[in-house]
Amino acid sequence: MDISTADLRSFITVVDMGSFSEAAFALNISQPALTRRIQKLEEQLGVHLLDRNTRQVSLSVVGRDFIPRARYLIEELDSSLLSVREIAERISGQVTIACIPTAAFFFLPEVIREFASEFPRIRVRIIDEGANLVLRSVLQGEADLGINLIGHEEPEIEFEPLLREPFVLACLPDHPLAEKRQVRWEELRPYRLITAARTSGNRLLIDQKLAGLAERPRSVYEVQHLTTSLGMVQSGLGVAALPSMALPRARSSPLTSRPLIDPVIERTVGITRRRNGTLSPAAAEFHRILKSRWRTVSD
Repeated sequence: MDISTADLRSFITVVDMGSFSEAAFALNISQPALTRRIQKLEEQLGVHLLDRNTRQVSLSVVGRDFIPRARYLIEELDSSLLSVREIAERISGQVTIACIPTAAFFFLPEVIREFASEFPRIRVRIIDEGANLVLRSVLQGEADLGINLIGHEEPEIEFEPLLREPFVLACLPDHPLAEKRQVRWEELRPYRLITAARTSGNRLLIDQKLAGLAERPRSVYEVQHLTTSLGMVQSGLGVAALPSMALPRARSSPLTSRPLIDPVIERTVGITRRRNGTLSPAAAEFHRILKSRWRTVSD
């Protein structure tokens, strides 16, 4: 049996108002929609709850017996929901999230906003570092959760994939490569390429995938952060191969991007946590919202 709270509330409102039209107005729904709710409730229960004529609505014999039960169910539900909200408002503490900079900048703020709305008394601490330091923060217990592109091969780490994103070329709109619909990696060789440092997880992934390429692109500039790459590209110093999430979303951005192929290189970003570890209540709630929000973004 699948009885909805909306149907129960509708039944109670009709009884209190003594009229379908007044109840529909109070519930802000149409009268036919209200009638369907009552019919659905009666079908679910297999009984006749209301006697109706052109002028008034009254309870049937079964309805008179059921109305106090319906009120009790709704009151208990409302009381439970209120208790949950009160508990959420009283929960305090801290949750620490280690996160690669691209996810920290382009995605994490929305998660934190939703989390803070539900749990305003919980303090959120962010460790925004490169992939290796994020992994170490989780392994050493400094962070409750990590958002990373490495860790799935670590025996002490549980890795939950959330998002796969390709590497793309970032360049100015008047760059010769911007005229192409897609760009092969070997076509980057004549141009001044800006790359992440060799210790970066992104750089390691690219180097591994391009190891067998005969004409590998050559790095002219190395930087620690992808945001620095974007600034240098915008200044006309070169081009950069970046994960798609790192690119500015604003239409006013002076940069353009093109898919990189032969090979297509993708990175998998996911949640990392210590295997067999138990999350604190605060971290568990952040983990829930994080998975829900990122799933929405990636769908």
